[in-house]
Amino acid sequence: MLSVRLDEETERQLADILAYEQTDKSELIRRLIGERWLTLQAGKTLIERRGGHPEHLLQDAPTDLSERSNRKKAIAQYLNKRHP
Repeated sequence: MLSVRLDEETERQLADILAYEQTDKSELIRRLIGERWLTLQAGKTLIERRGGHPEHLLQDAPTDLSERSNRKKAIAQYLNKRHP
C-alpha cells in the first residue's frame, strides 16, 4: 500500500493525466515507475543489468579461450564429457 500527499495543482494534473490515459492511479504509477526504471537501466551495460559476470564462469579456464578454435575445442570436450 502506498500513500502519497499531493498539492492541489499536482492533484489536478494527475486527474488530467488519468482522464487522458483512461487508466487508474495504480496502473499509471506502475507504468511511470517502470519507464523511469528502464531509463535508469539504459546507462548500464548488459552484464551490469544481468547482475554481473558469473563468478564460476572462467574459473580454471585456459588462458587462450579468446581464440575461436580453442573455444570450439573446449566446448566440444565439455559436451563429450557431459554427454558421452
